[in-house]
Amino acid sequence: MHSTSRLAAPTAIDDLLLFRLSVLLATGGAPVIRLCEGRHGITRREWRVLSLLGRHADLSPSQLAEHAHLDRARTSRTIGTLVDKQLLQRLPRPGDRRQATLQLTDAGQALVAEIFPRVRDINHQLLAALSAEQVSLLDGLLDALQAQADGLPPAADLPKADRHRGKGRLPRTD
Repeated sequence: MHSTSRLAAPTAIDDLLLFRLSVLLATGGAPVIRLCEGRHGITRREWRVLSLLGRHADLSPSQLAEHAHLDRARTSRTIGTLVDKQLLQRLPRPGDRRQATLQLTDAGQALVAEIFPRVRDINHQLLAALSAEQVSLLDGLLDALQAQADGLPPAADLPKADRHRGKGRLPRTD
């Protein structure tokens, strides 16, 4: 008898793909957070920015925001913090000093070189639950899901959260 998967016919929040992925990220990502914050004094967002710049040198802040899938304001704050920590530097672009590219400092490069192998080990530990064929299949499935997500209509017709006003309460009707 063929049963319908939880993902195909969700009946509760813990059956939804995005919720399950969020739980996996929280659980599987906890050792990465502990490594970054506890041992190296950087946040997960700072790690993301550093590791992306380690792979893609000389990005502009807006290019970095796009690669990191972060909004520009969060990216800008993270860049400022990493500059203060002397892990990142802004370099003016030749011919247009208003524009800057971002580059890891020597300390930033050393930190990425130290952390990445440990994060890669955590990644390998998670994937150890799967066969090589399943890992390959998962890789393709993630690509397909990302392509589908990229094609979803923007949420522009939905209201943005106003977290500063009323702490998310519904507006008063009286």
